[in-house]
Amino acid sequence: MATMQVELVSPEKVLFSGEATQVITRTLGGGEIAFLPGHSPFLGALTECHTRITLADGRVMDVAVHGGFVQVSGNTVSILSDIAELGEEIDRNRAIKAKDAAEELLRKEHDAEAAAALSRAHARLNASGGLAGTPQGLH
Repeated sequence: MATMQVELVSPEKVLFSGEATQVITRTLGGGEIAFLPGHSPFLGALTECHTRITLADGRVMDVAVHGGFVQVSGNTVSILSDIAELGEEIDRNRAIKAKDAAEELLRKEHDAEAAAALSRAHARLNASGGLAGTPQGLH
């Protein structure tokens, strides 16, 4: 099966660099987009989302991405994220508490900061198993 090089980078470190067969992420205002080997050049801004990287061996790496950019050039997909967290490393209890606190605040008034916190919490929870909650990470 054809593969492509995928680079997942946050300001702190390179979270992943390796071969993959597919990347699914979400662009700002554009919805989810999937990249396969041979995809045409692309540059897009990312929103808070659950990004899935299908590795060459078939496993899926789940990642919470909080903003940044995705670029496709040649046979390389680069995700340059403001913040990115591997699903297997996310503290689910902390993410649930953040979601609950943001929802409580939003019940009282619209607050842009609370709305952003809720989006980040959802990205973390989706990348780590969803609200029902089996840990994902790599599966």
